[in-house]
Amino acid sequence: MNADLVAMYRCAISGYQDTLYAHSFRQFYRECDISGTVDFIFGNAAAVFQACDIITRRPLPGQFTVVTAQSRDSPDQDTGISIHNCSIIPADDIHAPSGKAIRSYLGRPWRAYSRTVVMESWIDGFVDPAGWTQWSAAEDDRKTLYYAEFDNYGPGSGTDSRVAWPGFHVMDYDEAYNFTVSYFITGDEWLASTSFPYEDGI
Repeated sequence: MNADLVAMYRCAISGYQDTLYAHSFRQFYRECDISGTVDFIFGNAAAVFQACDIITRRPLPGQFTVVTAQSRDSPDQDTGISIHNCSIIPADDIHAPSGKAIRSYLGRPWRAYSRTVVMESWIDGFVDPAGWTQWSAAEDDRKTLYYAEFDNYGPGSGTDSRVAWPGFHVMDYDEAYNFTVSYFITGDEWLASTSFPYEDGI
């Protein structure tokens, strides 16, 4: 989607790889069901996902799953993916036929300055304890990306075993507020016209 001041409410967006292309500008998703396998929420919009069910499906044999692949390519861009008060959960078929668990991650960097945060969300236990993964082992984007978590809960939410990258952060309240509807996408200026519900802070 390539449009400014976009709001989606109670929509189902289903696919496998590359399900939702949040391409650019300011976007808001509320109470949507979004499902996929690899990089299934991707792009370089300033996008807030609030009270959504983000559902990971079983990928092709030998693949792992990744929820996000944000593509900010400059530290000057005010873009990123903010997942707030959502549920990150597995589909019923997430396990391989052999019963072996499939590795699943919250995100990986499509570009060097990739930025994604997960706040006040339920993270189910299928997510790998590392939380995040690289696009490729050859790329040194671990210093320039910004991946962060704040006050999440659920069996996959622990941060003690998360990636030890310079670009990974456990945010405090003030840092997390920068990624709210009010601040990150200036939602108070335009979301009232949609009549959609939203939480302006944390």
